[in-house]
Amino acid sequence: MKRREFITLVGGAAAAWPVASALAQQPERVRRIGVLNALAEGDPEASARHAALEKALKDLGWVKGANVQLDYRSAEGKPELIGRHVAELIALAPDVIVAEGSIIAAPVARATSTIPIVCLQVIDPVGSGLIESMAHPGGNVSGFTQFEYSLAGKWLELLKEIAPNVSRVAVLRDPTRGPGIGQFAVIQAMAPQYLVEFSPNNPGDPAEIERGIAGIARSPNAGLMVTSGGTAFHRAHIIAAAAKYRVPTVYPYGYFAADGGLMSYGPDTIEPYVRAAGYIDRIFKGEKPADLPVQGPTKYQLSINLKTAKALGLTVPSSLLARAEQVIE
Repeated sequence: MKRREFITLVGGAAAAWPVASALAQQPERVRRIGVLNALAEGDPEASARHAALEKALKDLGWVKGANVQLDYRSAEGKPELIGRHVAELIALAPDVIVAEGSIIAAPVARATSTIPIVCLQVIDPVGSGLIESMAHPGGNVSGFTQFEYSLAGKWLELLKEIAPNVSRVAVLRDPTRGPGIGQFAVIQAMAPQYLVEFSPNNPGDPAEIERGIAGIARSPNAGLMVTSGGTAFHRAHIIAAAAKYRVPTVYPYGYFAADGGLMSYGPDTIEPYVRAAGYIDRIFKGEKPADLPVQGPTKYQLSINLKTAKALGLTVPSSLLARAEQVIE
């Protein structure tokens, strides 16, 4: 190599070193996740979900406060809060929005067609227009469903198993939303084979909830079924009224039984947040929600509160106890 060429080569390499060094020293871009909750801030169930999401993200290398930031908002089921929080989160320009529940997922999806959305706890996302199909969602939305409407039939079966004399059942549901309508239709269809009469009970504020349950209790052999979709916001009032008026009640999620409800059957409510971290990781690495199939639950849990059963004068069949994943004593 000639001396002039060698000097040129060395000089060029030396000039490139500071640039390469500067690039190597540049900090990793911090990713941003907006999380819009259905439950109130400080609710123990909401806190458990957040902890599960953050741990799963950390296990995948996304550490809160280091290379990822999470912005939480709590809608508490109030339409005026949902709209405001959706606008706030979109203004932050997050890399992903996690939308919890059908009541929240729909307005988030309407508000943005570009920010990736991972939905959790949604019911019938195809029928509600959130996605094109479970296998190929299309658009910017993917995530995890809660359960199908047919699960409501299981609640009726369990209510009759733990309280065989029940012959009049009220169904606490939100009549303005798909889950409340669909689940009630399933229960009505199954009523004849269980020889029970059904009536809808539409929850309002806590005082209305108590009046409704007090009215149920005036009927002999009365029972109550609590559907998903809007009832979680009032679970303390529902559980307290059911206990006060001694109404055997079946609930849709394990945290109702943990809080004092008689019995619940439904999907694991923490697992989807662990699975969501995997989808968030894949989106951060370049995959599109349109190509991530919407998945259903993998775990269902039967929970029984023996203390509440005893207070209601009910003897829980051993066959039912044997099937329970959680027995609260």
